[in-house]
Amino acid sequence: MTAESPAADRPKLAALPKLTKNLNRIMGTVVVGLVLVVLIGNAIKDWQQFIAVMLTGVTLGAMYCLVALGYTLVYGIIELINFAHGDVFMWGSMFAVTIGVSTFGLDGSQSGIVTSALLLVTMACAMTLCGTGNVIIERLVYKPLRNAPKLAPLITAIGMSFILQTLALWRYGPSERTADNVLPDSSQHLFTIGIYSYAWKNLIVVLITAPVLAALVYLVRSTRQGKAMRAVAQDTDAARMMGINVDRTISFTFALGGVLAGAGGTLWVLWQTSTRYDLGFQLGLFAFTAAVLGGIGNLNGAALGAFIIGLLQAGNDGLSWHVPGSSWTQSVVFAVLIMILVFRPQGLLGEATADRA
Repeated sequence: MTAESPAADRPKLAALPKLTKNLNRIMGTVVVGLVLVVLIGNAIKDWQQFIAVMLTGVTLGAMYCLVALGYTLVYGIIELINFAHGDVFMWGSMFAVTIGVSTFGLDGSQSGIVTSALLLVTMACAMTLCGTGNVIIERLVYKPLRNAPKLAPLITAIGMSFILQTLALWRYGPSERTADNVLPDSSQHLFTIGIYSYAWKNLIVVLITAPVLAALVYLVRSTRQGKAMRAVAQDTDAARMMGINVDRTISFTFALGGVLAGAGGTLWVLWQTSTRYDLGFQLGLFAFTAAVLGGIGNLNGAALGAFIIGLLQAGNDGLSWHVPGSSWTQSVVFAVLIMILVFRPQGLLGEATADRA
């Protein structure tokens, strides 16, 4: 018998990546096909319910989008998955309740103009406080670990998440903090489809989110500070040699993520009229899943992933054909996360990168 030479095995080994890629493509096509079948089946069975649920999903997606962008901004700059970001969002909602209800006394009895003005001030305060808090966290907690192994800041971020939760529990207690419906015409319906209706407050959430996202994209792509952020994300050492203040740019990125979390927290309270100390845990994980789904580090990908997760959650909670029981929604969302990590780790709009030696 003659032993096969190593050279004879090389064609087989070279074919493995191509075979794996083809299997991933097939599996991805099958999953997408199953999702389309379920959606089309629901649309045929009750098109009115389908449209109402999808609109709710768009509103949910807008909320997740504001949080997912905070994840993707920080990861794009220093490759840190800031698991505490969801809890910064929770603090934004707490600030909104404290400032709007306790300080300004918003209860829906004020006129539309006064209510709108006070809401804008409340949102501005929450955005400022969350942005400032995020910068303080970065300077005190993450900056000393910037050159440490990647596992150290990751574990620190998880610890920071529990610290923020505990502080909220100590300050506000375990009960929900509630606010009245104060959005102008928030109790009225924009339109009705059969027995389903779409409330004004759902549309207001989307209308506020859209310009915030547009302003963020403009800032990152067209301003001097945005160019500095992209330069630091691409090559920190080269950016420093070109005269960019890397520390200030990183702090600005954390401030920007905190501002988005503050805006999202305020919108959440206006939409859901309640918040809790542990709100940021699940919502933050959903937003992180959205960022990974779209391609973490990619702004457009984070927005796309957020709306997909919002539609997925609303569909499983509200459509007739879905995974049995709304309690399975979390499992469905995280199953999507696992499949993305297995079959397309770079996300839908992300670019595959070669491993560095």
